[in-house]
Amino acid sequence: MAKVFPFQPYRYAPAAGPIENLVTQPYDKIYPAMQARYLGLSPYNLVRIILGEKSATDTASANVYTRSAAYLNDWISKGVLAREPGPAFYAYFQDFTDPDTGDQLTRKGFIGTGQVEEYAAGIVHRHEQTLSGPKKDRLEVLRHTHAHFGQIFMLYPDPEGAVDRILDSASAAPPGTSLTDEYGALHRLWRISSPPEVEAIRALMADKKLVIADGHHRYETALNFAKESPLADARRVMMTFVNMHSPGLRILATHRMASNLDGFDPEQLTTRLAGLGTVTSMDAASLKAALAVYDPSRIRMGIACAGRDTVHLLDAPRPKGSLDVRFLHGQVLEGLLGIDEAAVREEKYLKYVRGVDAALDQIRAGQAQAAFLLQPTKIEEVAEVSFGGGVMPQKSTDFYPKLLSGMTIYKLES
Repeated sequence: MAKVFPFQPYRYAPAAGPIENLVTQPYDKIYPAMQARYLGLSPYNLVRIILGEKSATDTASANVYTRSAAYLNDWISKGVLAREPGPAFYAYFQDFTDPDTGDQLTRKGFIGTGQVEEYAAGIVHRHEQTLSGPKKDRLEVLRHTHAHFGQIFMLYPDPEGAVDRILDSASAAPPGTSLTDEYGALHRLWRISSPPEVEAIRALMADKKLVIADGHHRYETALNFAKESPLADARRVMMTFVNMHSPGLRILATHRMASNLDGFDPEQLTTRLAGLGTVTSMDAASLKAALAVYDPSRIRMGIACAGRDTVHLLDAPRPKGSLDVRFLHGQVLEGLLGIDEAAVREEKYLKYVRGVDAALDQIRAGQAQAAFLLQPTKIEEVAEVSFGGGVMPQKSTDFYPKLLSGMTIYKLES
């Protein structure tokens, strides 16, 4: 069912400089200080195209989007970006350390293009809702540049690991590209262009359903652009495909930090939480140890409040089919604190942080009133919700590490 294709991308030429000075994290993970650092690394850093600097003098005819298109065309004409000699898939391996457990892992995938499909077709499945703002911005970049610079992160089921074996064979040679990003993850790329291997990958993927792990906004932007564009290439989008049964696939927990709550009372919250399950007071080390133990029949989450030396573990029976993150949003955030879905979308009271230690540091520093600490969502839960046609709350998953933008660039030529 999945239609995947080799492609002929543009890539940074050696003359552009060290690749680590040119590629970036995904656009939605680039905060202002990171944007400034990227701008200083190289005049050809991709941030100029995917998240350029806005100006007070911008107009309808001269703005951040027109500059994006101008940079792309200029870099191609100068040879900063060069098109690959022919169609290929690209094995993309990421070696990293799990920041929560310290495990050393390798996530294996391959870059190609995939046909954009309506969700109703039952081929591509989402697991999160999207917001209109990011899609509007990404559509303007796509309209002006006619190019995709980052890959949609797609999961596919392959318990036998047949595709991974082809990727492992390709990785026996030295990588064509290798760099370490700002988070210490090593990114390696190999070109797969031999017709037998290309056709083997296509055949193995033909019966697969796909789940969007990261890139919901960009996928829906590509789908919208395909409807308005006469370009045949617009019917495809650049994707990295990763086996959801791969041992290197890791989802991190995304913790919720609550602030700006009127009349917030930590003691009252603890009392009301006891109505949902067992609440146990403990120190931070004990809480981290408790959250590291997963029990599919129980929902377990940590709660920490500003001004309190102890933290708490909530342990509750798991209703059939319930997710920790949905329990948190429905029973705790809305049920006890009145933070409804509209407030979550507007981010009026919640911010998100990765890592228990980072969340507790913010509580100790008084940067939030309360922290709600989750166990990581399981890939089996993502698959069950997605293939069942459901969606999870925003920020339910954090697939780590992120796929770098600029490793390959898919320009819509025809």
